Amino acid sequence: MVGDAGQPARVIGVMSGSSLDGLDLAVCSSERIGDHWQGRIEQARTVPFPPALLERLRHAMDATALEAARLHRDLGDHIGEACGTLADGRPVDLISSHGHTLFHRPEEGLTAALGCGARIAARSGITTVCDLRTMDVALGGQGAPLVPLAERLLFPGQEAFLNLGGIANLAVHRAGTVGYDIGPCNQALDHLARQAGRPYDADGALACEGAVNEDLLAALEALPFYRQPSPRSLGREWFEAEMRPLIDEPGILLSDRLRTVSEHVARRIAAELDRHAVRSVLVTGGGAHNAHLIARVRNQSGAELRVPEALLVDLKEAYLFALLGLLRWRGEVNALASVTGATRDSAGGAVYLP
Repeated sequence: MVGDAGQPARVIGVMSGSSLDGLDLAVCSSERIGDHWQGRIEQARTVPFPPALLERLRHAMDATALEAARLHRDLGDHIGEACGTLADGRPVDLISSHGHTLFHRPEEGLTAALGCGARIAARSGITTVCDLRTMDVALGGQGAPLVPLAERLLFPGQEAFLNLGGIANLAVHRAGTVGYDIGPCNQALDHLARQAGRPYDADGALACEGAVNEDLLAALEALPFYRQPSPRSLGREWFEAEMRPLIDEPGILLSDRLRTVSEHVARRIAAELDRHAVRSVLVTGGGAHNAHLIARVRNQSGAELRVPEALLVDLKEAYLFALLGLLRWRGEVNALASVTGATRDSAGGAVYLP
């Protein structure tokens, strides 16, 4: 079977995170070696969204049903064309697409991602796996995070993983695996940076110009989500309803809001690292490039924060989802009930043949 030792699979992993900085595409080669998998990123790129599509994605949660369906179609076409261009006629076994989360409400048994898998397959000519969260949610799970299983298989021996994307999430691998969303990260920081006319706050430079507003910090720390036990996960609708009204307070200087949100994010991360007595954690995602944020976490946690090479920082999620899609294609478990809270492990995802 493709993916077994001696028959490595070539999979394009596709990620579109809540920070909306573009499509992360990674051509990944993976093969099973004993109980684990060995892989590498052969080629990768981030493809910015066309401006019109980006604007539609930013307002997707407020779209009519018909507009959401059109966006599902158009994003699928965009992903399929981008994957076809990246493959450039070279053999690729599979596309594994995370899609772009429209809403995520596992407490209601609902999760939905934009980016039609049928159109990805039709445009690229490559078999496509998508909709990776729905089966786990149908089984009573959070549908997130899914990547701890792929981390365990691809990085044996690594104790903990911290992903600083639109949302910060943590996975700890010991006798068992624990993984959950800590809280917002770049979703909040980029939202404020855009108010300064910047796509993001490079190295936390704007945050460094401000001061912590203690009242705002106290309000953020008091948000009820942080008292929920794991398994737990977040969608953008939580940010819009619960956090955005607090951080958009016009009476507080923008630089102070950025400094305060950075401090809040760092405190929440440090608290979770120390709660699990993490000794060493591999840090990836766009937030790993934010020198101010990383410095604040290091200041407040006893854990060693290891930031790997830039390729792994930026493309780890696409790399991991490539393996999750491959596992689904092989009919193997790709979601752990011990992480998500589902009634059982499952092999989730829809498969579309070109």
